[in-house]
Amino acid sequence: MRTVEEHQAVVAGLLAPLPVEDVPVAGAAGRVLARDLTARVALPGFTNSAMDGYAARHADVGSAREDAPLRLPVAADLPAGRSDVPPLEPGTVHRIMTGAPVPAGADVVVPVERTDAGTDVVTISSSPAAGSHLRHAGEDIRAGELAMPAGTALGAAQLGLAAAVGYATVPVRRRPRVLVLSTGSELVEPGRPLRMGQIYESNSVLLAAAVADAGGEARTLHFVPDDVEQFLTAVRAELPDADLLVTSGGVSAGAYEVVKDAFAGLGTVEFGKVAMQPGGPQGAGTVDGVPVVTLPGNPVSSFVSFEVFVRPALRRALGHGSPDRLRTTARLTTPLRSPAGRRQFLRGRFDGEVVSQVGGPGSHLVAHLARANCLVVVPEDVTELPAGAQVAVVLIEGALQ
Repeated sequence: MRTVEEHQAVVAGLLAPLPVEDVPVAGAAGRVLARDLTARVALPGFTNSAMDGYAARHADVGSAREDAPLRLPVAADLPAGRSDVPPLEPGTVHRIMTGAPVPAGADVVVPVERTDAGTDVVTISSSPAAGSHLRHAGEDIRAGELAMPAGTALGAAQLGLAAAVGYATVPVRRRPRVLVLSTGSELVEPGRPLRMGQIYESNSVLLAAAVADAGGEARTLHFVPDDVEQFLTAVRAELPDADLLVTSGGVSAGAYEVVKDAFAGLGTVEFGKVAMQPGGPQGAGTVDGVPVVTLPGNPVSSFVSFEVFVRPALRRALGHGSPDRLRTTARLTTPLRSPAGRRQFLRGRFDGEVVSQVGGPGSHLVAHLARANCLVVVPEDVTELPAGAQVAVVLIEGALQ
């Protein structure tokens, strides 16, 4: 029986880093930076005003007071975007807008609120300290400095930075193309009438959404026959366009395990058990050179197995600097038991400092899974924990509120 870490290493080893492509900044949300980005320009690129007001020499305006205001001529008007900025002569001010270049000679911006807002001559009733309300060139980042390292997940702020330092496109790793296949003769397409012994097929929906959340592009293959030859023919026809095949079901020790029967005969996929619950039966390898990860068929087992093995492997292949889910610790609200020798992944509800178990350990309890927002991780050598004990918590997304 493999440990969780051993099987994680096997799955991670199947997926090489994905090819790099340049994509427009506007379409790169959710992607991962493949190479370091250095700033092509400084931010700010020039010293500019942080306020609407008047660019001045502090020596000329520093003595202004409410009871002794100063009147100075306004020599120029500086809106944002003006490039022909005249230098500031002693004894004058320039009216200036937020973002406009500060003229040579000015060392302070007097906010308009401290003036009468004059356009030809302005009355200044008080002045801030020298250097106030100036955004100095390069104070945020200088040209040539590292803006973002490879492995950075590109969200709104990161893409805003990329555009601000001059990038119209960014290098990212191509999204992995994942073929998702659920097996089982009992499965029926949602919306159709069910007969006795049938259930609606949901794992492909669950796993395709999990692939997308990890950064991949999922394509589902539905209702493949539970016949080994037909199964292999149908799967092989779809593999050339896939970077990874993820299956659910057909990997246990029953009499009708089509995934195991079909792939084991090829000699390139290894099946076994992992010391965890849920999700003990696992398989990994290649079919026609394409990486394959086979997951158990119960919905909770499929989800947990994807979270533990497939998601981090996909994110590493995408170049994520931090491929794993966020983890923390919390206090149990109730006691729990766990089987010896198996790492338990219980569904939980995390609330800042405490965590409550959601439902039982059964791998079929998909409604309880949908209400969870974390996995409670119980080590293999722990069989019971009292209320109030600290446990490791893996934060997951998509839980019902």
